[in-house]
Amino acid sequence: MIATQAKLVYQLNKYHNERCQARKAAIAKTIREVCKVVSDVLKEVEVQEPRFISSLSEIDARYEGMEVISPNEFEVVLYLNQMGVFNFVDDGSLPGCAVLKLSDGRKRSMSLWVEFITASGYLSARKIRSRFQTLVAQAVDKCSYRDVVKMVADTSEVRLRIRERYVVQITPAFKCTGIWPRSAAQWPMPHIPWPGPNRVAEVKAEGFNLLSKECYSLTGKQSSAESDAWVLQFSEAENRLLMAGCRKKCLSVLKTLRDRHLELPGQPLQNYHMKTLLLYECEKHPRETDWDESCLGDRLNGILLQLISCLQCRRCPHYFLPNLDLFQGKPHSALEAAAKQTWRLAREILTNAKSLDKL
Repeated sequence: MIATQAKLVYQLNKYHNERCQARKAAIAKTIREVCKVVSDVLKEVEVQEPRFISSLSEIDARYEGMEVISPNEFEVVLYLNQMGVFNFVDDGSLPGCAVLKLSDGRKRSMSLWVEFITASGYLSARKIRSRFQTLVAQAVDKCSYRDVVKMVADTSEVRLRIRERYVVQITPAFKCTGIWPRSAAQWPMPHIPWPGPNRVAEVKAEGFNLLSKECYSLTGKQSSAESDAWVLQFSEAENRLLMAGCRKKCLSVLKTLRDRHLELPGQPLQNYHMKTLLLYECEKHPRETDWDESCLGDRLNGILLQLISCLQCRRCPHYFLPNLDLFQGKPHSALEAAAKQTWRLAREILTNAKSLDKL
């Protein structure tokens, strides 16, 4: 048994050094190419409207503010400033979302975003996005890359198609630090020793983002509250939780397997699902010794089996917001196909570690 485990860990390390690193290098190259274009467009936006300042920056050859959705799809989070006069309200009525309400009607004129405040005092995510979309469309026509970039039509979100190969979504957002959402109050679970009080304090201080984007959990509920609502996002908090042991290596392997074998019609699985299930696996195996390099095979198998279970139940709860189902709106047939394909993958890895050479 130990020999089999050791073989699997050896093959996984080989897979990581070859396939995962190659994927990483290819994505890094794409990011550089994509960021040149996006930075140029955002520079043009800033000239027209100084309130939308690009927060995309290169630090140690890495771009801050850029999320990789898949090798051809990216999201740039554009941080807006001055949220001060608003109260953050998440009463659970909009799963995965919150609203920003004026703390005092008299402060309306003090807000940098005064024309996007609704009659009832909410800062409308949709109105800001709509204005931003108009500015980006004008910037695309003027920028020096106008021959290779165009806006994606038929969506209220700001999406650019670059060189017909890549899609980049640019999402206006507010960074919220020093507060923690009520809808995530159940985290961490009191009976689970991971991640420990110090790390919990760090994560909560890190805070979260509020994004202006379409909230898939509310599709079909066209209320005014929905169009004003902001989507909660916890990427920095999640990254902080995955820092120690072989967690990042495990995520890298999962993403590579997904990109190569689970990119299926109907887009049932994204890398974010892999990240979410990895966080749940951390709770199931709270000791740091469980995340030693020698346990990589066990952790990977655990996550793949959990993924199959979620796909079969057609439910994958968000790690911080368990009322939010990450499979909501996904076609059942696509989830079914993903469950079968994940099972084939897991069985192959489990029964023959050498199969990783071909995966």
